[in-house]
Amino acid sequence: MQPSGRREINVGVCSRVIKIEVDATKTIRNVAYFMGCSGNTQGIGALIKGMKVEEAIKRLEGIRCGQKSTSCPDQLAQALKNFL
Repeated sequence: MQPSGRREINVGVCSRVIKIEVDATKTIRNVAYFMGCSGNTQGIGALIKGMKVEEAIKRLEGIRCGQKSTSCPDQLAQALKNFL
């Protein structure tokens, strides 16, 4: 199944853009963050690769970074909602 890709702009975090590829079965095929904490953002992408979009949203939504109201995982969850 051919993945569909999109770039999402992040708000309120160090990372500025997330590139996400999701296939027709709503399975995450690839996630790449641009800027941000390299090790953490690579880890997030590796952990959710192969996961269904709905499950990733459920696990990542609402995670905060320190005193911020959002985080790189939360921004990914918000971006994934656009696939639904």
